[in-house]
Amino acid sequence: MRFNILSEREEAIAGKIVDSAYTVHMKLGPGLLERVYEVCFCHKLSKQGLKYQRQVDIPIVYDGIVFDEGL
Repeated sequence: MRFNILSEREEAIAGKIVDSAYTVHMKLGPGLLERVYEVCFCHKLSKQGLKYQRQVDIPIVYDGIVFDEGL
């Protein structure tokens, strides 16, 4: 498998995302509802200067048919 090398900008963004996820996990610990982690993670991303979208629907394509229920 071949991978593309990330640009410095992409590396910086990835670092902020990983840092945000790690910080939220360490501060809250395990066992909470996904929604709690999501809102705290998004808050941390904002503090890092990153934009995001929450719970974006992705259509399901199966057997040549597009289902709009999304994931």
